[in-house]
Amino acid sequence: MNLPTGLSPFRHRNFRLFWTGMLISLIGTWMQSVGEAWLVLQLTHDPVALGIVAACAFGPVLVLGLFGGIVADSVSKRKALYVTQVVAGLLALTTGTLVATGVVQVWMIYVIALLLGVNSSFDMPIRQSFVVEMVGREDVAKAVALNSAVFNMSRIVGPAIGGLTIAAFGIAPLYYLNALSYIAVIYSLWRMRPEEFHSVPHMEVVRTARGIIDRLVEGLRYVRNNEQILLAISILTVVSTFSMNFNVLGPLLAANVLHGDADTYGFLMAASGAGSLAGALLIAFGSRPTMLRLITGTFVAGIGLVLLSLSSSFGPDLVLMFVIGWGTISMAATCNTIIQLNVPDVLRGRVMSVYTTLFAGTTPIGGLFSGAVAAAAGVSAALGIGGIVALGSSAVGYWRMPQRPEIRPIALLADRNARHR
Repeated sequence: MNLPTGLSPFRHRNFRLFWTGMLISLIGTWMQSVGEAWLVLQLTHDPVALGIVAACAFGPVLVLGLFGGIVADSVSKRKALYVTQVVAGLLALTTGTLVATGVVQVWMIYVIALLLGVNSSFDMPIRQSFVVEMVGREDVAKAVALNSAVFNMSRIVGPAIGGLTIAAFGIAPLYYLNALSYIAVIYSLWRMRPEEFHSVPHMEVVRTARGIIDRLVEGLRYVRNNEQILLAISILTVVSTFSMNFNVLGPLLAANVLHGDADTYGFLMAASGAGSLAGALLIAFGSRPTMLRLITGTFVAGIGLVLLSLSSSFGPDLVLMFVIGWGTISMAATCNTIIQLNVPDVLRGRVMSVYTTLFAGTTPIGGLFSGAVAAAAGVSAALGIGGIVALGSSAVGYWRMPQRPEIRPIALLADRNARHR
């Protein structure tokens, strides 16, 4: 199959199936995300409650994510994904029933979010490390970018549909539609051809506490000793913790600053998704991802957040959310690709679990932080602080970057340009 370079992973049938299934499933996930944020606000009218939901959903990832990496390196990823997708679908179905029957209370949302977080602790490192088995090392960088693209295509469609669905039919249908969407992923896994997977070595299954600890340490030691991966993950961790908390700040921005409703929130998230999609496609069709691209994305996201904190108009906010989305995905997808291209196959699950643990697992800390700042000083202050943190991270990252490009004085650049005229 002759395809443009950026689409080369679609040569692989298994990847095409998985990518399509994930597109459908993630649209449902983003629809539910909009509904859940609005539901929690309706039940509590408290921004801190949004932070608690985030803590319940992602706290288990911080605790169990590294163990998920051990599972990813030890078992059939395809079979493991059957389990995680079925569990996620059942949890969505349960929540939808609670909402539809009118018995839902906020503590129930907390419990279900906690169970989903435990499931995600294993699902995320398995899914991230599964990519190379579907496409091989040759196409892994493009596949990561295309996975980021599908994630952000769903962010455009899902929140917009979710906001309109809430206005027309209420919140419960979003959970039911999300539960149905998991069938697409399960079907794609069933249709895969095992003989077309690219062979990668698996770690021997360990059953003792000492063996598990040794495997964890092995993955962490690799990250610590690889200067480029350590810097990339460090930047991602700080920014994702303190700057990228739109699950908490997005609904507050829509309701308190823009005086809008669920539609407003949905379109803000869709704008962010459009920017992220543009960034992902640029990576897919562009050159090999580098640390400089990661740092540039962090800087752009920081600028966007600072300007967003100063704005109170819907139109400019949509543009700024697009910019923030572009910067965020340039940072996150580049970090993911740097890891995928550098880590040995036998360590991939464990190193990717460090990535997912710190990227998603720090969400409870960031959610509670942003929720507390928003409650005390307003959502604009929370956005501004997040932007400043991102800008500081980009500056530190540039300073610590291996083989940092030389910054020439403006006068020297002007003199050089004059010579070439």
